[in-house]
Amino acid sequence: MADSAMTPPTAGAAAGVSVESSSSCSSTSTIRSSSGGGPSSSVFSFPRRPAIRVTSEFDSDSSVFFHKVSCKLLNSLAKLKVSFQNDQRGQVSQPQLAFISKNLSIHYDLDDRNTLLKGSFDLAPGLHLRAAHDVKAQEGEVVMVAKLAEPDYALELSSPVPTIGLPKATFKFPLGEVSLEEKEEEQEQRLLSINGIVKGHILNGVCTAQYADEDLKLRYSFKDEEMSFIPAISLPSNALSFAFKRRFGPSDKLR
Repeated sequence: MADSAMTPPTAGAAAGVSVESSSSCSSTSTIRSSSGGGPSSSVFSFPRRPAIRVTSEFDSDSSVFFHKVSCKLLNSLAKLKVSFQNDQRGQVSQPQLAFISKNLSIHYDLDDRNTLLKGSFDLAPGLHLRAAHDVKAQEGEVVMVAKLAEPDYALELSSPVPTIGLPKATFKFPLGEVSLEEKEEEQEQRLLSINGIVKGHILNGVCTAQYADEDLKLRYSFKDEEMSFIPAISLPSNALSFAFKRRFGPSDKLR
């Protein structure tokens, strides 16, 4: 990786622009504007221009470039971001424009001419509300999270918009989560379904038990610097699977 930098002018200059970039498979450039180094004698003060960050990545498999241009606004309270990609012929695709802040984000897809709205607010200490709305599909979701105790005990209620049936309730705890939701069966009957997942460390590995749609899957994962093996079994079907990977050299990677 090669780094190059253009230093700003001396303090006596009226204004300076600095550009920092690095290039490998991806490159990032940051353009900042700054006032002179010494105190200004002018009675007029101009607002500083926001820093602009440009990031480009190249995917050698698909021969596609990914570009992102972003800048911070309102004293870093919000961010404006433009992203798109292009192929070797220079054809631009998937252009998107986004305005992102702490409590509100707006994503606009120029190809689909669709807007996705996301909001997140604290209603009270330990009570959080977030919502999402797809303008074109006229669909969304509302989620309310209540922190019950530390560490990481919470109760989450989520419901699609428009509302269909009862909201989904999820109880989260340090070792996993259990959810209760209403599902529609073939005979147009709505029944309550229980799903859950629990994880724990056993014998230097991670054991996972996942229950969904009346199917229980038990999985054990062990991994060190030289090898990894992952046995799993599903009940009541008794379907057994086993994965084993061995590292033979420093260049080999275990995933």
